[in-house]
Amino acid sequence: MNEPAGDAGGHAGGRAPVTFVLIVTVINMLGVGLAWPILPKLVEELSGGGVSNAALIYGIIATAYALAQFAFSPLIGALSDAWGRKPILLLSQAGLCVDYLVMSLAPNLAWLVAARILAGVLGATVTTANAYMADISTPENRSRNFGYVGAAFGVGFIAGPLIGGVLGAIDLRLPFLFAAVLIGANLVFGLVALPESLPPANRRPFGSSGVSPFGALARLVRFPMLYPLIAALLITNIAQRGLEAIWVLYTGFRFGWSVRDASFSLAFVGAMFVLAQGFMVGPAVARLGEWRAVTIGFLTSALALTAYGFATSGWMVYPLIAVQVTGNALAGPALNAICSKTVPADEQGLLQGTLSSVNSVAIIIGPLAASGVFAAVSATNPLIDVPGAWFLFSGLLFAAGSLLVRVGNRRIAVK
Repeated sequence: MNEPAGDAGGHAGGRAPVTFVLIVTVINMLGVGLAWPILPKLVEELSGGGVSNAALIYGIIATAYALAQFAFSPLIGALSDAWGRKPILLLSQAGLCVDYLVMSLAPNLAWLVAARILAGVLGATVTTANAYMADISTPENRSRNFGYVGAAFGVGFIAGPLIGGVLGAIDLRLPFLFAAVLIGANLVFGLVALPESLPPANRRPFGSSGVSPFGALARLVRFPMLYPLIAALLITNIAQRGLEAIWVLYTGFRFGWSVRDASFSLAFVGAMFVLAQGFMVGPAVARLGEWRAVTIGFLTSALALTAYGFATSGWMVYPLIAVQVTGNALAGPALNAICSKTVPADEQGLLQGTLSSVNSVAIIIGPLAASGVFAAVSATNPLIDVPGAWFLFSGLLFAAGSLLVRVGNRRIAVK
C-alpha cells in the first residue's frame, strides 16, 4: 500500500486541509441539527394538515433522505477515488448550498422533498471528507485525526439545534438560509486554500462496478477480514440510531421530561463528544492500541445502554450519557482507522462510501425497530412491561459488536 501523503499536521499545504475537512463535517452536522427542530414544523406548515399528518409526511421525507444516502455514498466515494478528493468535496458543498437555498424558499412539499433527497445524495460529502482525512494521515495519527472528525460532529450537534431553535423562532426558513451562507463561505475557502490529497498515481479508474452500495460490498470481497467489522458497525449503528429516534419520547414517558429537558440532554451528548473525541481518543488509542480501544469502547457502551434500561430517574441519565458517549467516541475512530488501513490508497473513497451506506441502512432500520419496540412497551396494555426494552436490546447489540471485532482481529492477524 502506498504511504499517505500527510504528516501530523495534515498535508504539505499545512493545516488548511484538516481545517477544511473539520469545517465540512461541522457544517454538515450543523445542517442536520438545524433541520431537526425546524423541518417538522415546516412540513406541518406546507402540508396544511395536523400534527399527525405532518408526522407521517416527515417520516416519509426522512426515509427518502436515508435511502438517497445509502444509494449514492459509494458512487461519491468512487468518484473521489477516480477524480481526486478536492473536486468532489467542492461539488458537494456547492450542491448543498443550493439545497439549503431551495429549502429556505420551497413553496410546497414537492420542492421540500426534492431538496431533502438532494441533501441525502450530497450529504455523502462526509464520505469524501473521511477519505481525504485518511489520505493526509499517517498510520500513527489516523485514529487521532478521525477523532477530530468525531469532535467536529459533536460541535455541529451542539450548535445545530440551538441555532435552529433561535432562528426558527424568528422565521422557519431562516435556519436554512443561514446554513446556505455558511456552506457558501466554506466553498470559497476550499477553492482558495484546499490542496488535492490524492496523487494521480494513487487514483483508480472509474467504472460501473462498485458505485452501487451492493456493488461496493461486492468489490470489498477481496478484503474478507472487513466483513466482521462492517457487521459490527451495522448492528451498533442500528442500536444508536434507534436510541436517537425514540429519545425524546422515551424520556418524556419514563421520566416526565419536557422537550426542553430532552434538548439539554442532547446538548450534553454533543459536548461529551467534543470532549471525548477531541481530547481523549488520541491518548487512549496510543495507550490501548486500536483493536483494544474498539473492544473496550463497545463493551463500555453496552454497559451504559443496559443501565439506561433500568434507570428510574432522569438524573441518572447524565452520568450514563458520559459513559456511553466515551465508549462510542473511543470505538468509532479506532474502527474507522482499522478499516482504512486494510484497503489500498486508491480505494479509500470506495471504503468510506461503503461505511456511509452501512450507516444509512442503520438510519432506516434503527428508528423503525426502536419505534416498534417502544410502541409495544408504552401502550396502555403493554406487550411486555419493560419501558427500557430497546436500551437493553441495544446493550446486547454492542456486546455482539465487540465479539465481531475479535473475529475481525483474528482474520487480519492470519492474513
